[in-house]
Amino acid sequence: MSADKNILKKMSDQELEKYIQPESRFVPEAIQYAYEILKERGRVLSSQEIERIQSLSVNNIQDKEINPNYIKASNLIYLSGALAITNIIWLHELLNSPSNIFIAFATLIFIFGIGYLISKGKSWVKYLLGGLFLLGLISLPEVITTIKTNLVLATFNIAQTILQAWVIILLFKIPKSN
Repeated sequence: MSADKNILKKMSDQELEKYIQPESRFVPEAIQYAYEILKERGRVLSSQEIERIQSLSVNNIQDKEINPNYIKASNLIYLSGALAITNIIWLHELLNSPSNIFIAFATLIFIFGIGYLISKGKSWVKYLLGGLFLLGLISLPEVITTIKTNLVLATFNIAQTILQAWVIILLFKIPKSN
């Protein structure tokens, strides 16, 4: 939703005052326009009002549009995390020591943390994920031998590998300007 500054310019000072009230429910852009118009008309802004308009400017910068590939990639990472949880449940007998439990939870936190960073549009994550993916490919022969002993586990691992490769492809398809 956006605001039209020309419409706000036609309003009286009293109407614009409603926009700049702290409990105002107007969109940030409309509030900023109201502040600007009132200032042009000679209204002196208090320090609290100046802080509020500056915080609106910072929030608008932070609310920039995120490329849809970031959202798709983060959802795929979350799906990979869900598969990791399924793996942990499938191999619950491996959670027999505190160190194994710690490693399992640290891995989950890391996976979901990567998903969160991707959803926020952090472009550097693609390099981290790409490097970790290449390191993970070292264990691919072990996954192939797991097919013979535990087909379900191998299927989950291969699915996670495919999802993570897809994420990396999506992230590298995002133009540099985003």
